[in-house]
Amino acid sequence: MKDKKEMPKTEEEWKKKLTPEQFRVLRQKGTEIPFTGKYHNTKEKGNYVCAGCGEELFESDTKFDSYCGWPSFYAPKDSKKIDEKEDIGFGMIRTEVLCKKCGGHLGHVFNDGLNSTGLRYCINSASPDFKKSNSEK
Repeated sequence: MKDKKEMPKTEEEWKKKLTPEQFRVLRQKGTEIPFTGKYHNTKEKGNYVCAGCGEELFESDTKFDSYCGWPSFYAPKDSKKIDEKEDIGFGMIRTEVLCKKCGGHLGHVFNDGLNSTGLRYCINSASPDFKKSNSEK
């Protein structure tokens, strides 16, 4: 007996599950315009979960204002829940961040963070959904 819902596999299934902007970012590796995403200024307590599969990826306690125009975190909630791979697109060498469970594009990680890890996970607002903590509801 299956007690877990299967994630969409085909592009058509993903298009039905996600908004057009989520599909463009998560499945086509797009990027939103800086300072326009719904979470870039969010200060509420809670967790950021993958919009594609619901996997918990980042906590609000690790979010910081990097003034780059996208939500920034200094660490994932659990490093085993993300994948990182080299991205040489647009004439740059960067490290892409993906949801390990569904393969959705989240953003990039840079080693220029002014925090305890020295990292800045620059995440598109279209990639996660935000779940407020119980004390914020």
